[in-house]
Amino acid sequence: MLNAQAFTKMKKGIYIINTARGDIIDETALIDALKTGQVAGAGIDVYPQEPYSGSLCDLDNVLLTPHLGASTHEAQARIGH
Repeated sequence: MLNAQAFTKMKKGIYIINTARGDIIDETALIDALKTGQVAGAGIDVYPQEPYSGSLCDLDNVLLTPHLGASTHEAQARIGH
């Protein structure tokens, strides 16, 4: 859904947050957009494959977190209800 063409249509300096699905962003296009400043930064907690160890790990303007939203005590307690 978000590829190189989509990034060029966005205002320069935007931030991308992906907590939906890893495959909705073309990773190569995102890396290029981050390096040029088209995308100022990204926060990602979903990946095409986990554990993630790709090129986004090398960028200072990216925050990568594990997709653990359902792993809290509260979420686990609610699963049983």
